[in-house]
Order: sequence, then structure tokens, then C-alpha cells
Amino acid sequence: MGSLWAALKKGNTSSATAALGNTGLAIVKGFAAAYSGSGPMFASAMHSVADAINQGFVFLGSVLGEKKPTRRFPTGFGRVINLFCMVAVIVVTIMAYETIKEGFHLLHEPVIATHFWLNASILLVAVAVDGSILIKAMKEIVHEARVEAKGWAIPQAALRNVGRAAPPTRLVFYEDIVATLGALLALIAVVVSEMTTFLLLDGIATILIGFLMIGVAFRVGYDNMVGLIGVAAPKEIEMRISKMILDDPDVTDINRLRIVQEGRTYHIEGYLELRKGLLLAEADDIKFRVRDTLLSDPDISDVTLGIIEDDNVISWNPESLDTAPGGKEKSR
Repeated sequence: MGSLWAALKKGNTSSATAALGNTGLAIVKGFAAAYSGSGPMFASAMHSVADAINQGFVFLGSVLGEKKPTRRFPTGFGRVINLFCMVAVIVVTIMAYETIKEGFHLLHEPVIATHFWLNASILLVAVAVDGSILIKAMKEIVHEARVEAKGWAIPQAALRNVGRAAPPTRLVFYEDIVATLGALLALIAVVVSEMTTFLLLDGIATILIGFLMIGVAFRVGYDNMVGLIGVAAPKEIEMRISKMILDDPDVTDINRLRIVQEGRTYHIEGYLELRKGLLLAEADDIKFRVRDTLLSDPDISDVTLGIIEDDNVISWNPESLDTAPGGKEKSR
């Protein structure tokens, strides 16, 4: 039991919080939609159901993704989370289809919703809950991307660095942007339908929420398809890792470096050029020292390094991050 709890604690906290929050919202919204006949409330309930299922799947995937590498799977289980996110995409797409279908049904046969204050109150609570989950996801993105941001600078920093966050955090971020917007849209539709005789707005709002869900499905699906194929690390990560390597006094250059994102962590393969005149045992010690330095970074899960003697040619340009064969000679 203790080991299970320890494994669960390693899971993505944003997805766990979102799963619990959306489960509660889905139950309350579903009750209100059945009781009042509100189309936008039904659409919002479907979205909360999709979010709860997705984020539960994603949390489970983030727990499994933390398993240590084995002999059979030497690079670890980081990409398991991408598989779980792809399952989440299928769920969102199905829910979006049902939502859009209900929206067109409401356009053909408008329904006069009842219990205005019940619907409005629940949707206000939904905006508050989804908004708080979205803020938590933004803070998680800032933390995972290792950028400094406080207060009103957090949303901008989160949008700029969302690509560097773990797949579960990105999923929660995208889904809760749509969830918050969808709840606001449903609230507007409920208020306008109560104050006016424009009953078609229920169907229009329901269809718009469905299309917002499809947008999330395509975005998350693309991100995780790229992750399953194997994607290179962002430039900022390569800059940080190459600096860690070149900061070692015995490393003169990086001959070749490849960094692949594995789930939320990075797998590094590279050849380092060391200063001339070293014994093999000394060169080995330097290689292991650099490897241990890299592995001390919590974002790096696996490092494979080779060593060669300095060839007096600069192969690694930290500004362009290009390996430059036949580059300029070193002055040192």
C-alpha cells in the first residue's frame, strides 16, 4: 500500500486536481441539465464528463510514466503518457460529436429552459472551479519550464512556455481554457435566453462549445503524436544542457549532441571533445563526471556519452545549436 501511495504521489498534480474538480462539476451540471432542459448546460456537462475521464486517464498515465527503466525498456516509460493522452483525445472527440449533435437538435426544436437561477448559479461555480484549475495549470507550466513569473505575468509566461511543460500539464491547460470559455459561453446563453425570446442561442452556444472541444482534441492529438514519434528538445533546453557540458573545464567542445523528449524528461546522446594529452582512465573519469552532472537535473532521465580527443575545430555553436562540420579552428 505504501509503494502504491508513493507512486501516486509522483503523478501529475494538475491532472489529478482537474479530474476531481471536473467529476464534481459533471455530476452537478448533468443534474441541472436534466432538470431544466438547458442545452448549453448539457454541453457544459458533456465537456466536464470528457475532462474528468481524460484527466483521470492522464493522471494514471503520468504515474506509469514515472516507472524506472528496465532491461526490456531501457529508455523508460516516459512515452506512456503520450498514449494515455491519445486515448483522452478520442474521448473528447466523441463528446464533442454528441455536443454538436445536441446543438443542431436544439436549433431545429428549441427548448424553453426552466430554473434560471439554478443554471446560472451552477455555471458561475463552474467558471470559478475551472478558472482555478486553469490558474494551477499555468503555475505548473511556469514551474516545469523553470521560468520566473509572478502575478499577472504568469498567464503570459504559461502561454509562451506551454510547449516545454509535461504532456499532462499541457492537456489540462488546453482543456481548462476551453472549459472556462465554455462555461462562460453557456452562462451568457442562459442569461440571454432568460432575458429575451431568442431561443436559438441555446443551440448556437451548444454547437460552439462542441467545436471548442474539437479544437482541443486536434491540438492535444498533434502534440502527443509528435511525442510518440520522438521530438527534439526545445532550443532553450539544448542551450541549458550544452552549457552544463561546456562548463566542465576538461571539455573543449561538443562534437555531436542529440536530445530527445521522452514524456516529460529528456534522453541525451552525445560525443564530447576533451583536452589533449589525457590518459584513458582520466578521460573516463571526466565522462562520468559530466554524465553525473547532467543526471542531477530532474528533467534528464538518461545520458549516453562518447569521448574523443580535441580536433582543434569548433563543432558546436551554442547560438545556432548546429553541428558545423569543417567549422572554424579553435584559438585556444
